[in-house]
Amino acid sequence: MNMFSKLFKKKDEEAEIQTKGSVEEFVTLIRVYYQAVMAVQLGITNLNILSDMALFKRMLKIPTQNNKLGIAEKSKARKVLMQDYGLNEDFFKEIDASVKKNCKSQNDIKSYFIMFQGFNNDLFSLLDSLMKWKFRFSMLVKKLLYAQTQKTIHEILTRSEWKEVSVQKVAWKIRKYQETLGYSEQWMTDFVYHVVLMAKEDAKKQRKADK
Repeated sequence: MNMFSKLFKKKDEEAEIQTKGSVEEFVTLIRVYYQAVMAVQLGITNLNILSDMALFKRMLKIPTQNNKLGIAEKSKARKVLMQDYGLNEDFFKEIDASVKKNCKSQNDIKSYFIMFQGFNNDLFSLLDSLMKWKFRFSMLVKKLLYAQTQKTIHEILTRSEWKEVSVQKVAWKIRKYQETLGYSEQWMTDFVYHVVLMAKEDAKKQRKADK
């Protein structure tokens, strides 16, 4: 799952949102939503510091609402994510609350994304290690994939002891990230499930294309 290490890293300005239903599109839309929330909450007026939102705004020709960056872009990104990926309002409310809690000024944006990056790297790495065979098997049934993801995340956040010290250390780091970021088990499950599902489907499409 090395591809997940790229989550939330700055994209090239000339990049385009990838094919609908791909992990790249999903992650890009999530980044756009985060940046839009930051623009609204922090009153950001310089579009250049929000590269993903800027690209999203230009591509879809989204007009600035009420002379404030982020309002229209946030609404559009949320609408696409809800319609195309089935995310609910609670998912976005948790992002809003997390940004509000951790970003008091524009200077906090970079540190927030660094923290979120660390959270994702550790979480996906540990999940890959704990669920390797389950990922392969459960992809046959989406409900099973979701249930296994939910079960494993719950275990990471509640299990007190692990056989391997390295696993225990990573689990503790994830709990610390979760506490600081303020995300629930449900949010983590929904986020991970969609990223893994899209990544697996991307891999399937690539295998077909290579034949």
